[in-house]
Amino acid sequence: MSHYLDVLTPQNSQIIFIDQQPQMAFGVQSIDRQVLKNNVVALAKAAKVFGIPATITTVETDSFSGNTYPELLAVFPQNKILERTSMNSWDDQNVRDALAASGRKKIVVSGLWTEVCNTTFALCAMKEGGYEIYMVADASGGTSLDAHKYAMDRMVQAGAVPVTWQQVMLEWQRDWARKETYDAVTGIVKDHSGAYGMGIDYAITHVHNGAERVQHGERIGPNPAR
Repeated sequence: MSHYLDVLTPQNSQIIFIDQQPQMAFGVQSIDRQVLKNNVVALAKAAKVFGIPATITTVETDSFSGNTYPELLAVFPQNKILERTSMNSWDDQNVRDALAASGRKKIVVSGLWTEVCNTTFALCAMKEGGYEIYMVADASGGTSLDAHKYAMDRMVQAGAVPVTWQQVMLEWQRDWARKETYDAVTGIVKDHSGAYGMGIDYAITHVHNGAERVQHGERIGPNPAR
């Protein structure tokens, strides 16, 4: 289990979005649906910033589930959408091939529903594919609080790691001295992180007189980790 001691990095991670479709979201009762979409899109934007390979799957798009959220598709306009019939994405060879293509064993997962598509994918990917699963609890949803909770419990017992979208993004960032992603990450925070983002706006306008201070060409504030 020592591999779970490794932090997530832009070099060791890939991400999969499972069935982020309107009909699937209609059934979600474990999290506010607008909050769910906010978190999914924020996670997608973070993955894009850090160049994380992304797989997007759908199920029964035309007959039942509808198209993937347009806000998610807008983040990855070039990605091929992998349509399937099985509730378990792992059953689809195209999905397995897409995951294998990155050569990365740590898979960050955001999907609907937690107790069905997420659980079956996670268990099979760990057992049959040798992958490490990082299940994004607040960018996934179940048909009830119990359905989500006990599905998360089952996956954790099997070896999956529970995480949140913001935790994943900040783990990828790791150091605010990484200027190449600083602005993009703080931008995501301001757009999607509620009070945290408001705090950054407040710091910029009331602490730093309307703009981030720059000294000798180096950004010195605000530090969004504070």
